[in-house]
Amino acid sequence: MGSCYRHYNIKYSWQNRPGTPILAMVLIAVLSWKLIPGASAALGQLKPLIFEEQLLWVSGTVGSVSTYRIPLISFTPKGSLLAFSEARKGSSSDVGAKFIAQRRSTDKGVTWGPTSFIVDDGMVADGLNLGSVVVDEETGSVFLIYSLCAHYYHCNVSSTFLIESIDDGLTWSRPRNLSKELGTKMFAPGPGYGIQKRLPPKQGRLIVCGHGTLEGDGVFCLLSDDHGGSWRYGGSLKSIPYNQPKKASDFNPDECQAVELPDGSVVINVRNQYFYHCNCRMVIHSNDGCDTLPLENLRFDETLIDPAVAAGALLKNKVLFFSNPADLHKRVKLTLRWSLNSGSSWEQETVEVWPGPSGYSSMTSLNGSVEDEKYIFLVYEKGHQELTETISFVKIHLYGGL
Repeated sequence: MGSCYRHYNIKYSWQNRPGTPILAMVLIAVLSWKLIPGASAALGQLKPLIFEEQLLWVSGTVGSVSTYRIPLISFTPKGSLLAFSEARKGSSSDVGAKFIAQRRSTDKGVTWGPTSFIVDDGMVADGLNLGSVVVDEETGSVFLIYSLCAHYYHCNVSSTFLIESIDDGLTWSRPRNLSKELGTKMFAPGPGYGIQKRLPPKQGRLIVCGHGTLEGDGVFCLLSDDHGGSWRYGGSLKSIPYNQPKKASDFNPDECQAVELPDGSVVINVRNQYFYHCNCRMVIHSNDGCDTLPLENLRFDETLIDPAVAAGALLKNKVLFFSNPADLHKRVKLTLRWSLNSGSSWEQETVEVWPGPSGYSSMTSLNGSVEDEKYIFLVYEKGHQELTETISFVKIHLYGGL
């Protein structure tokens, strides 16, 4: 129970009171249990509350940047928060030249440093695409993986790139092209975060899952078992028909977010691009650290209605959180949901983060103190008329502000 456990000095008279010691021990256990955030959730005390919100980026206000999109957020082993986005130079379009923008907070999101542009693709016609951030907690490295020429717009070859920070996001390495290891098959990471396996099997493995082109789409996972020194493809869940044009209702898994569950399995929450079966999310489980993504482990979560968008997912204190625009057709109503049983079912209560236009979202948390156990952090695309107007940061108190 660690630092979350508090001891109580409770004195009882045991004489001539059969069974009382057992009752006392139960009382102590209950008092202690209520002060453990993960246990509180199991007792129904989870009451997520928007605690703070602030805008990180406003489109059309800084230099040559037209639009900020595709927000990511990550923790660092030293307790900082790192937020990233695509800074699209010419327009809000997916294609076109871009920067990768970063802001950094060392006080748990209370204040944020200025925007820095950590990658510049020059004036590449297709531009870069974010991307996933993955933290190696054993070495302290933070990796950011992105693709170049993902749409093959005036580009013949797509490449996957990686940059690394070993100083808490202050500086980044030169981009490293992973094409020699992975080939030039188009791979668009996330968008979101990658994971490091904390439990067996494949404990310590780095996993970054993403998708392909619309014709050759599906979920594909990159794996590293040497702390990011080398990467290879692991499991995949390919679209049907694969490498062929698609139409409405075809099976087309797309943008995705992987989460490790308390039993060591990995669940990947997936965008259902062409609404196969439902206007809802696909979910695929892996029991071997994403070496495989068996088709028999695929299901459709009809509670998680979705207009086809990148969504956020996060496990905190054994509670699985999910964020997306909760609408069948439109990117509106950014909503936070949570599950006490690893996504088998979802609580009826939800938190509407923003009722208006809203798009991609991503979540993270910190794990260093008792106070850190109370919060999760979310970034999302937010607007009044268009979802591309701003990227907002939200600090969410999991226990109603208590």
